[in-house]
Amino acid sequence: MHADIQGRIEAPDGVLKITEINCHYHVKVPEGKQAAAERALNVFERNCPVAQTLKGSVQIKNSWTIEAY
Repeated sequence: MHADIQGRIEAPDGVLKITEINCHYHVKVPEGKQAAAERALNVFERNCPVAQTLKGSVQIKNSWTIEAY
C-alpha cells in the first residue's frame, strides 16, 4: 500500500493553518479480498486516532484504488 497525500494551508483569520487533507490510498489485496478491503476502508476513519483528533478542525477526504493480485 502507498498513499498520495495533499494538504491545503490557509489563513482564514490571518494565521496559517491546515484546513484540508486529501488522502488517496493505493491498496493491493489478494484476489477475492477486494470487498473486505472496501469494507475496512469505509470504516477506518472513525477508528483512526489522528482522524478523530482532527475532526472538526481539519476536513479530511479519503479515496482509494483497490487492486487485486
